Amino acid sequence: MKEFESDTLSNMQPAADQAFRTDFYFNRPLPETLYALEELSWNFLWSWNAEGTALFRELDPSLWERCEQNPRLLLKQISELRLWQKSLEKPYVARLQRFKIIYNKYIGQQQQSFANITAKNPAAYFCAEFGVHNSLPIYSGGLGILAGDHLKSASDLNVPLVAIGLFYRYGYFRQKIGHDGLQEEKYIDSFDSELAVQPVMGENGERILVTVHIRGREVFAQAWLAKIGRISLYLLDTNVQQNPEVDRLITGHLYGGSTETRIVQEKVLGIGGVRLLRQLGVTPSVFHLNEGHSAFLTLELAREFLESSHDSSFTEAAVAVREQCVFTTHTPVAAGNDVFSTRELRGCFDANFISALKLSEEELFAMGRKYPDDRNEEFGMTPLAIRMCRSANGVSVKHGEVSRNLWLDMFPEAKSPSYVPITHVTNGVHAPTWIAPVFQELYRENIGEDWAQVLRDQTAWASEIEKLSNDDIWKTHLALKHLLIAFIRQRTFAKETGRSDTINEHTNTRKLFSTDILTVGFARRVATYKRWNLLLSDLERLLKMVDDAERPVQFVFAGKSHPQDRGAKRILQDLMSINHNSNWQNRAVFIEDYDQEVAKYLVQGVDVWMNVPRRPLEASGTSGQKAAMNGVLNFSILDGWWIEGYNGENGFAIGDLNEDKDDAVSDARDANSLYSILENEIIPMFYNKEESGLPGEWIRRMKNALATLTPQFSSDRMVKDYIEKIYAKH
Repeated sequence: MKEFESDTLSNMQPAADQAFRTDFYFNRPLPETLYALEELSWNFLWSWNAEGTALFRELDPSLWERCEQNPRLLLKQISELRLWQKSLEKPYVARLQRFKIIYNKYIGQQQQSFANITAKNPAAYFCAEFGVHNSLPIYSGGLGILAGDHLKSASDLNVPLVAIGLFYRYGYFRQKIGHDGLQEEKYIDSFDSELAVQPVMGENGERILVTVHIRGREVFAQAWLAKIGRISLYLLDTNVQQNPEVDRLITGHLYGGSTETRIVQEKVLGIGGVRLLRQLGVTPSVFHLNEGHSAFLTLELAREFLESSHDSSFTEAAVAVREQCVFTTHTPVAAGNDVFSTRELRGCFDANFISALKLSEEELFAMGRKYPDDRNEEFGMTPLAIRMCRSANGVSVKHGEVSRNLWLDMFPEAKSPSYVPITHVTNGVHAPTWIAPVFQELYRENIGEDWAQVLRDQTAWASEIEKLSNDDIWKTHLALKHLLIAFIRQRTFAKETGRSDTINEHTNTRKLFSTDILTVGFARRVATYKRWNLLLSDLERLLKMVDDAERPVQFVFAGKSHPQDRGAKRILQDLMSINHNSNWQNRAVFIEDYDQEVAKYLVQGVDVWMNVPRRPLEASGTSGQKAAMNGVLNFSILDGWWIEGYNGENGFAIGDLNEDKDDAVSDARDANSLYSILENEIIPMFYNKEESGLPGEWIRRMKNALATLTPQFSSDRMVKDYIEKIYAKH
C-alpha cells in the first residue's frame, strides 16, 4: 500500500513512532510581575494586537526572531537573567498589566446571538488548514490564511463559532533555494517546538479520543485546542500510541502523500470532526464546510439521523442534513477539486458505514459525481458538498458566476447558469492583523482608539481617511519601505554563494535596494495559472525599466512551488538566474520560505502589488487586499476580488474583462498591457514630485485605496455577510 509519494518521503524523520506529545506544557517559573505572559501566550489574541506582540518581542528581540515569533518557545528558552531584568522595568510591567486588563475585558465579554447562531448552538467551521499565525504551522497558503482571518473576525465580532481542523505534525514544507536557484524542501517536526495548543480533556479527566473506521480498522485521534481570541479551534491528531505507524502519519503532512492519504485525512476531518463535537457536547446550528475537504461530515450527519430514525430513508436524511450545512468553494476549475477513484474510496470506507446510510456502494459513489450515472467519473468532494448543503457560494462575484457555469450540469432543471443556486461572499482579510502597526498608530491618533470599529462603516471611514495629511501618509509608507528593505538585506545575506549569481543570496547587501526606487511586489504560489513568467516574457523591455538611470524599478518576489511540479521549479530557477549584464541582481530579490511573517513585510512595504493570473482562474485573491489596507497600489488583472475593488482611481488594471480561449493570445496581450502601464502610467506617476517633494497624484491614489478598499474587503464585512446571507435560514 503506497502511503506517500516518493518525493514526499525524503524529509519525514523522525519516524512517527519515535515521539508522542501529550501536551505542550513546560515548567518554567516566571517572576511574579510577569505572570501574565504565561496566560497571554496561550491565546493567539496577542498576534493581532501590536502591543501584545511588542510585549513578547521586547523580552529578547534576537531570540524572538530565532524562535520565529513563537511566544511559548520564547518563554521556554529566554534566560533567567533577562526575565528578571524585564520584571524590574516598571514601564514594561505597567504596559503588561494594562494589556492584561484589555485582554481580560475582551475575553470576558458574553457571546452575542446572531439569529440562529447562539452560544448554545454555534456555527461550526470546518477547514483543512488554518493560518492563524506562523507559530502554528498548519497552513500552506491562501485558504488557510482566509480561514484564520475568518476566526479572528468572528472573535472580534463576538460570533458564537467553533472551528475544526487537523493538527499536522510536520505541517507544510519549508522552502530553501539552492545555489543553483532550484527549490529544495524540508519538513519541520512541530513536536520539537512549543505550540500554543492544549490537550482536550473529558469530564473524567482523561484525553478525549474519537475513532473513525479506516482501511479495515479503527483509527484513533486525539484533540488539541488552540484559542483564537474568543474562538475555540479544535485540531485532530492521529499520532497516538493506539494507532499503527501508518495511521499515525495520517495527520503527518498537510497536502502530502498519495490521494489515499488525502481520503483518510478528510475522513478524520469530516467524520472525526463531527464525532468530536458530539463528545464536547456542542450542537451546531450550522456546519460551514470551507472548501470540499470536510464534505464527508455530511455523510456522518446522515448516518446519525438514520441511526436515530430507523424508519427513514437516505433521501429523508439528506433533506435533514442539507438544512444544517453550508458550503464555500474556493476553486474555479474542475481539476482543482479533490477527486478520488472508486477503488481508493472502496479501500477507505467500510461496508458497515455505507450500509448504515441505507445506500448501496454505487449509490454512494454517485453522490460525488457531476453526472451520477457515469460510472467512469471519479468521486468529487465538491459535488458531494453541493448535493448535501442547503447553500453553496463562491468567494467573489466573478467566482460565483464561474462556479454556476462549472456546475450547471448538476442542475438539469436550471434554464441557464443564472438559475444555478450558487451565490457568492467575497473574501476579506483581518484588518488588525494585516494593517501595519505604524498605520494603526496613525489611525489611533487621528480617528481614535475605536478605528477598527469605524472602518466597518464605509462612509465614516472614507471621511476619516480624507482628513489625513499627505505628509503623514507618505512618511508612514516610507517608514514601512525602509523596514522592508532592512528585512530584504538581512534575509538575502549569505556568507557564501554559488558559482552562478542568484537573487536570493548575496555576500554584500548593504547597498541592495533603495527607498527612492519604485518597488513592485509579487508573491504567490508558483502555479501555471498564476503566470509567474508573464513579467519575463519580454526581458529586454523589463530590464530597460530596471536599468533606467533616472526612474528605475526594483522587484521583490516570494512564493513556493509544489514539490512535484518541476515546471514551476524551473520558472523559479529562471527568475533567480537572470543576469544579462543588467542591474537585475541588485534590483530584484527572492525571499525564501514565504509565510505570514514574510507576507507582512511585503504587503506593508512595497509601492505596488502585482497580480497576473489567467482570467477567470483567480477565485478571489486576498494578498492584494492586504496590500491595499497599507496604501499599496494594486496592479492586477481584472479577476477575482479586483473586479469589485478597482474603481479607476485606487490602483491599476492590467488588460480588460475579455477572456480569450487561446492562452497564448491572452498572455501576449496581458504582457503588453503590463509593460505599457508600468512604462506610461505607474513609473511616471511615482516619480512625479510636486513642489512639496511629495508624489501628490500617487498619494491621492493611496488614500483612495485606503478609503474604499479597507472596509469593503475586511473580513469583518465577510463574516457579517456569512451570518446574514449564508448562516441564517431564509
